[in-house]
Amino acid sequence: MATIPGTTLFDGAQARKGYALNKMCFSFNQAANRDAFLRDEEGYCARFGLTSAQREAVRSRNVLQLIEAGGNVYYLAKLAGIFGLDVQDLGAQQTGLTKDAFKARLVAAGR
Repeated sequence: MATIPGTTLFDGAQARKGYALNKMCFSFNQAANRDAFLRDEEGYCARFGLTSAQREAVRSRNVLQLIEAGGNVYYLAKLAGIFGLDVQDLGAQQTGLTKDAFKARLVAAGR
């Protein structure tokens, strides 16, 4: 299998590694859980058993660290939404571009 430098492949091992993180992010479908996270972020992460690497990635709001820690971008979008971010913000972070530059890249690619 070919690798893409700087890209974390989301495979079975990553899914197992990120189970707690993704489960926590899925919980954000409910407004009460989003509110609970905002009131006590550390406590909420502990409730789901996040690893220290996952907790640090959440604290830093760094999507690449979150993905490396086993996060799936579709679940991470739920976490990002709490902070007023959308999937284009995540894509911009992943590519090292500003959101406007990322959107321009998408338009240029016909997406």
